[in-house]
This record gives sequence, C-alpha cells and structure tokens, in this order.
Amino acid sequence: MDIILMANIGYHASHEQFKPSELLKYAQMAEQAGFTHALSSDHFHPWSENQGQSGFAWSWLGAAMQATPTLSYRVVCAPGQRYHPAIIAQAAATLAEMFPQRFWLTVGSGQALNEYITGEHWPCKSDRNTRLKECVDVIRALWAGETVTHHGLICVQEAKLYTRPQILPLIIGAAITVETAEWLGSWADGLITISRPPEKLKKVVDAFRRGGGEGKPMILKVQLSYERDEQTALQKAHQQWRNNIFKNIVMTELRSPRQFDAAGEFVQPKELYEHVRISADPQQHIEWLKKDIELGFDELILHNVNREQQQFIEVFGEKVIPALV
Repeated sequence: MDIILMANIGYHASHEQFKPSELLKYAQMAEQAGFTHALSSDHFHPWSENQGQSGFAWSWLGAAMQATPTLSYRVVCAPGQRYHPAIIAQAAATLAEMFPQRFWLTVGSGQALNEYITGEHWPCKSDRNTRLKECVDVIRALWAGETVTHHGLICVQEAKLYTRPQILPLIIGAAITVETAEWLGSWADGLITISRPPEKLKKVVDAFRRGGGEGKPMILKVQLSYERDEQTALQKAHQQWRNNIFKNIVMTELRSPRQFDAAGEFVQPKELYEHVRISADPQQHIEWLKKDIELGFDELILHNVNREQQQFIEVFGEKVIPALV
C-alpha cells in the first residue's frame, strides 16, 4: 500500500530581498496559488548590498495577515539584544489575539549582522543560547499573565502583559546544528531548520527527537532556485544567495553586508548546489520535497532565493503544491 505524503506548503517572505510592499503582493499571490503558510524573515540588515532591503517584519506582519486571511504566519526572531523579550511577548500576543491560531513565534540565538547594531557585547554561542532560553521563559510567563521580574543575561522589572490571546502561539526553536537541535527538543514547542542534503538533515531531525522533540511539529525552510532553465537558476541563485552558504560559526559572527559580500566573492556558482536546490524541473523539486516529508516535516516553507517570485509562485502553485497536499 502506498504511503500518503502530506505537508503544509508555505511561502518565505524575504525582507532582505524585496520591499515590504512587494512582499505583500507576493504573499497575496502565494495565497491565491494554494500556499497555506508564510514565514517572514526579521533582519535589520540584508545579507548583501545586492539584496538592498530590510523592512521591519512586525509592521509588515499585521498588514500581511489582514491582507491574506487564509495564510498562517511564522516569523524568525532573536530576542535578547535588538529586541527585549517583553516587547516580543507583547508583539506576538497582539498578533495572536487579532488573528487566532494563525501565528507561531520562531526564535533563535541570532546573528551579529542584526543584533550588533545595539553596540552591546556580542556573546559567545553558549551565552546566546542561555540568553535565548531566559527570553523564552520570560515570554511564556508574560503570556501566562504573571508579573515578571528577572535579572540574568536579560533583565525585566515588574512587567505584566494585559492583552493576551485566548490561544497562545507555539514557540518554535531554530537550529542549524545537531547540538542546538537536541537542546531545543527539551523546551521548544517545535523545530525550524533549513534544507540541506538528506543525510545531514536527518541528523538534525534525530537530534531534536532525541532531546525531547518526538511528536512536536517540525518546519523546514527550503532554499531553492527555480527558473526556466537550470543555468539561469544557478546564475540567479549565485547573484542573490552566495553569501548565505557559510558554516554557522561564520554566519553568526560577520557584522555587516559588506563583510558578507567580501566573503561571498570567493564562492563559485557550482558551490551553490550543496546549499540551494537548483533545478528548472518542477518534478525534481517535488521529489526533493517528498523526501523532506518522509523525514517528518509538517511544514515546508519554500524560499525561491532568486528574484523571480511571480513565476515561481505560479509554477509551484500549478505543478508542485498539488502533488504534496
């Protein structure tokens, strides 16, 4: 008997690559094409001067959720430095109250590219993880209606959240490495990670489950480049996304788009194949995505890293989504 593979398919709203007004139109197109979810990035800087945008995600989310009433949203956020966790608790609670059961918060330990703008010390990874868990504990306490005072790596003084949703959003933990995935399993409501070769992705999934994540939802952000021919898909992926393929220890420490551009000068187009799914064949994309579902991912958020968004949305809405839902 054939195994039926099903998953929710989402559209990634990349604020680093497009103006907020453009992204709103693409989200509306995605909804009409059959996408059911959307993931918003949340950056202060783009990855490259060539991308050249970086709108404020939390302003955009309210407009987007009103304009696309059937889409459920997630946002990648790093509380603790650029954002105080009490403010994130308030922002997320407001969206969840206005749009019940359509919003989840995804949290990570952050990158210097965005967080270093405060001028504060950029902590080592272990301290960033500790800070993140403190932030999540504060957010959950505020959502529970508690008056919170906390003094640790982050400080909160007599904070109480008065507007709270009846149904709390899930807090999904972001992980790139096996070690972080296993740690998240013990306290996060779910996992979000990025696509990579199946053998590497399976290690992250297994680690999350081993750490306590068995049965919790898992979201995969799928980085792909679709065009009418493969060479064009490769060229456009290289133009837009070559700065995003370095190991996590590099990605979290570089502090400006110019530094990312300097590092990206040495990346050859063929190197993108290991990090971005590049193909002009919709059936090939379907086969890749089916393997993700087999690993247990409930949501696949598709990020076409080149700039041809309308073409991608139309083709995937017609040929890819129907094969997966």
